[in-house]
Amino acid sequence: MYVRFGRTAAALAAATTVSLLLAGCGDNGAGGGTSGGVVKLTMLTGFTGPDAPSYQALIKEFNAGHPKIQVTMTAEPWATIGQKLPASWATGQGPDLATPSSDPGAIFTYIKTNSVLPLDPAVGAGTGQIDSAAFPAAVKSAFTVDGKLYAVPANMATLVLYYNKAMFAAAGISRPPATEDEFIADAKKLTKGSGGKPSQYGLSLADNNTIQMWPILQWMSGGDIVGPDNCAVVNSPASVQALTRWSRLVSQDHISPVGQAGADADTLFSAKKAAMEINGPWAAAGFTSAGVDLGIAQVPVGSAGPVTLASTVPLMIARTSKHQAEAKEFLAWYTGKAAQTQFSKVSGFPPARTDLGGAVKGDPTVAQFAAALPHAKLYLAGQQNSTRIDSDVYVPLIQKIERGADVQSAADSAAKAINSLTGCKK
Repeated sequence: MYVRFGRTAAALAAATTVSLLLAGCGDNGAGGGTSGGVVKLTMLTGFTGPDAPSYQALIKEFNAGHPKIQVTMTAEPWATIGQKLPASWATGQGPDLATPSSDPGAIFTYIKTNSVLPLDPAVGAGTGQIDSAAFPAAVKSAFTVDGKLYAVPANMATLVLYYNKAMFAAAGISRPPATEDEFIADAKKLTKGSGGKPSQYGLSLADNNTIQMWPILQWMSGGDIVGPDNCAVVNSPASVQALTRWSRLVSQDHISPVGQAGADADTLFSAKKAAMEINGPWAAAGFTSAGVDLGIAQVPVGSAGPVTLASTVPLMIARTSKHQAEAKEFLAWYTGKAAQTQFSKVSGFPPARTDLGGAVKGDPTVAQFAAALPHAKLYLAGQQNSTRIDSDVYVPLIQKIERGADVQSAADSAAKAINSLTGCKK
């Protein structure tokens, strides 16, 4: 399973110490070593779930085509990586390559300690180069700090609208909602029951331990959480209007349960007790296995135009790797057209490139996620304290307004807290 932003934090807190981080490391820098003229690269990731074979298959293909470079991938829980990798890389140990976190903002930790390698010398459109121009703009921006590219996307996901076709048909709704107004109308119509506890919910929203859904509801109307100047805009008129509209739909119209974690939201939809959910590609197989008559559509469009949330995991090279050239060659291949087309086919994720739309048309599910790439936004992109903004400020804000708190007052308080974390001087 793809690790959703913050969803598994509690479960991963008890993770055991990862010995791999210190394995195979010499005194002269991180790396897997050389044997018989073959460069051995070590790669540490957090891909511990059912999606792991997709990454292993990609690496196996690389190794088969590059007999002089062999990559070995090991997966450990994200929390374990976050605990051990910063010190390992800062002291010149650990793997050649790693995904430091499921949060793109984690790259700042490694940039501050000068322990991650800038990739710019390897960037370009030629053979063996990292074609960063093909990355979604939001991803390239998030991985570029002070004009230098420090990571490539280990994967790419967008969120779409899942809906239960049988529930739609029973309600006399012939197609999924295309606009925000239709989205709201359908959510109300598909909510059945009274007394604040419907027997069927129109929408399954999560507000904690989840890849965030609520920012999309703000973006639809032009709202946001943090502006380009690093100052909070969660209390702007557009944000407050959107948060008021959707929090009242939850608290007064009961279109979704209050206070759901991501796993709860998935379970509700899988159990056919909710008609819609905004989710990513990792959820499709589970919903189908649960017997949901599954439909997939783009997130409805609001007044600000088409938008959805993007999710990506940074993949970086240790500055002290003894095999930097080979590691860059691997990243160039990994993010190339052929590899990304293959990865998309076996994983169900869209490719981490914007120029492969035609390559995924044969799979209608993947095609939906790929179609969302051009207008997908990263949540709290470029924020060094993104995890704290999410857990300490944004999640509590949503939980308060779902329970009837005054939106403007709650958003004003959240804005002050956000500004203290971003360094905004306003």
